Amino acid sequence: MSEWIAEMGTFLLQTTFVMALFGGVLLLVMRSKESSDQGLKLHIESLNDERRLRNRRLQVTTTSAGARKKLVKAFRQEEKAQQKAAKQGKESKHAQKVWVLDFHGDLKASQAEQFGQEVSAIIDVATAEDEVVVRLESAGGLVHAYGLASAQLDRLKAAGLNTTVCIDKVAASGGYMMACTANHIKAAPFAVIGSIGVVAQVPNIHRLLKRNDIDVELLTAGKYKRTLTVLGENTEEGREKFIDDLENTHRLFKEYVAEHRPEMDIDALATGEIWYGSEALEQKLTDSVGTSEAYLVERMATAQVYHVKLEPPKTFSRKVGLAVSAGIEQAVVKGLGLIDAAGWQRR
Repeated sequence: MSEWIAEMGTFLLQTTFVMALFGGVLLLVMRSKESSDQGLKLHIESLNDERRLRNRRLQVTTTSAGARKKLVKAFRQEEKAQQKAAKQGKESKHAQKVWVLDFHGDLKASQAEQFGQEVSAIIDVATAEDEVVVRLESAGGLVHAYGLASAQLDRLKAAGLNTTVCIDKVAASGGYMMACTANHIKAAPFAVIGSIGVVAQVPNIHRLLKRNDIDVELLTAGKYKRTLTVLGENTEEGREKFIDDLENTHRLFKEYVAEHRPEMDIDALATGEIWYGSEALEQKLTDSVGTSEAYLVERMATAQVYHVKLEPPKTFSRKVGLAVSAGIEQAVVKGLGLIDAAGWQRR
């Protein structure tokens, strides 16, 4: 009996410890989430410097041991000369600046608000001679959300800044709505472009409820307050109104794109179809073919290129929260069989 009590006590202690640990981790994750939405700090990175340091490291690594010391000494002297010039207030050999922003869109264009703040920061300091490059990746999503994101990009043009959008993978539907605001659109050869259309789907379980004698009362004030519903019985009138709303949204989408890309045959291209980068160039959906990396390397030859991003502060709780979140995600994925024992993702 005493052994059973001792084992039960040990079990309860272990359970309490695990629950307390889980609660603490959950609290850290929640605080990490809160900090990610507040206190964003502007992070600025010189891509010229990053590339130069990478090149130096490659040169040192691949140089023979005898010549390596001399090469490192030359690099140090060059670095001191650059630091001295900076202290004396001498301008860089590249007076023009290129500001790089990233937008990775989800269904709700969740990054739009943060993106708007990044745009504001650049507008405050950029000059008419500067360029803004946006590395855009989005398959589209909610109309109002991508309307806001597109309006943020429109602000750059309104401020008189030359804007280039680079598409490496996809800019379709709402993503293309954003891209079309740029002065120049560059897409990788197999990037997915277009999908100028509108889609909506609404599940309806009214017949299932009716078979089980379940009534649903839908009360509205206003003839078209609700057109199609999930639970109630849909009418032909409501269906027609829903389609009219889709057509109206599509019309506004077409007008927006046509205003920004007047050289396009908007009626022929606004069919919801997609084109790959090289095909999109022929259809005038884009202006050139190439990757963002190649373009930025090209610009580094004549300009100072800076990557600008708002990031939450790297607090301890956020680090722990992100680590725990990543661990949970990997555990779930592994449990679903998407990652094997070696940690390689299955295609």
